[in-house]
Amino acid sequence: MKAIAKNVQTKPNIVIMLADNVGYNDLGAYGAGEVRGMPTPRIDQFASEGLRLTQFLVEPACTPARAALLTGRYSQRAGLGTIILGGTPNTLQSNEVTLAKLFKSEGYHTGMVGKWHLGASEVSWPTRQGFDEYHVGVIETTDGTLYRGLMTRAGLPESAIAAVEPGIWESDATGKLTKARPYTPEYRRQVEGDIAKASVDYITRQAKEKEPFLLYVGFTHTHYPSVVPPEFTGKSRIGPYGDAVMELDYRTGQVLDAIKAAGIEDNTIVIWLSDNGSTPTGAPAEFRGGSNLPFRGELGSALEGSLRVPCMVRWPGKIAPRARNEMVSIHDFFPTLAKIIGAKVPDDRPIDGVDQSGFFMGKQPNSNRDSLLTFIGEELVAVRWHEFRLYPKQFVSSNMNMQGLGGFREEGNGFPAIFNIEADPREEVNILATHGWVINQYLRLIGQYQKSLEKYPNPKAVNLTEFDE
Repeated sequence: MKAIAKNVQTKPNIVIMLADNVGYNDLGAYGAGEVRGMPTPRIDQFASEGLRLTQFLVEPACTPARAALLTGRYSQRAGLGTIILGGTPNTLQSNEVTLAKLFKSEGYHTGMVGKWHLGASEVSWPTRQGFDEYHVGVIETTDGTLYRGLMTRAGLPESAIAAVEPGIWESDATGKLTKARPYTPEYRRQVEGDIAKASVDYITRQAKEKEPFLLYVGFTHTHYPSVVPPEFTGKSRIGPYGDAVMELDYRTGQVLDAIKAAGIEDNTIVIWLSDNGSTPTGAPAEFRGGSNLPFRGELGSALEGSLRVPCMVRWPGKIAPRARNEMVSIHDFFPTLAKIIGAKVPDDRPIDGVDQSGFFMGKQPNSNRDSLLTFIGEELVAVRWHEFRLYPKQFVSSNMNMQGLGGFREEGNGFPAIFNIEADPREEVNILATHGWVINQYLRLIGQYQKSLEKYPNPKAVNLTEFDE
């Protein structure tokens, strides 16, 4: 029997589910699923109930995409244009206005569960960035679950290992975070279930309150190592990666079921997206299996396969079920959700997202976005305008492995390379000779961005290969 919800407020609840490194061709709703031996029935059903975006663009890696989602700004404006690795000083600063802070200004309760990856310093904790509570906290990333075994074999002392071994964090009533347990390879198998359980508990509890809520769920699948609990081991037909996709589908269903059971489905906006493309060559061999087809590139590069990911938005009765190929970016959720809940978007800093509420709710046929800049660190590496992407310099790698993070650059003779993504999704044919006229738009967009830096300069980005003299 469906529970009767008490939070009958006019403002909708918001649940954002962010997957980790799920590729464009990894879900049934985007052409994979059963076809690739890893059915995703719950996500596919969810996709059929709302707006399924087929040209949704993000930033090239985990930290940049998460910063963009929470601030509505290009990540390098916050000094977060690269992946946070252990020991690097970049972190989300106190002066940033996050979605959580925005929602708090409108009377929302705010909760976060799972992966954060925007800094482990106290200033950047979720509970210091607008979230009332944080549970099953993967404050950094899942790579670290591999560290202990590698460092032990290297002969490092226990003190050195403990200093960098990741943990699972919980907040108390004051927002202070305490390390509840190490994030080990063994617990890696359990963490996704615990993230789903904590999310269900939060929804069940907050649905009984009068205030609306924002819940941000940071799943850890399908980031390597792709290990799962026994009930999902061997469940797919393609190995560990497929097993992780199928567990992620199940955990998504648990969160959706909690919303329905709480009786708040019609007044809850649910957003499901991936932070960036998969790592079909960049991950350790035993955990590969992700696909960004039909596009080329992967996590860390500026190619389409890194930047175009699944994204679906459901709001029953307000957002009509349909699939659209309009350009939308991860930055757009900040101003869009602000408009929906009546919050004021900050006017004391550049906001790179655009309000898509009219497009989402069918009041206009087209997206309000037709371009996107892409950065790696503080460097502009690609400009998207309509169906064209232009590269000042191309980040490439001879084996297509982690092109942005660990790749190298090819430079032309003073002209950008131009590719038509629609005609050439693998970006193999440079059409500069016949489409030089597109450079006018490229220069215009870069000029607008450079103009914004005159009043609002970016902080210096972290760089582990260049040092001050």
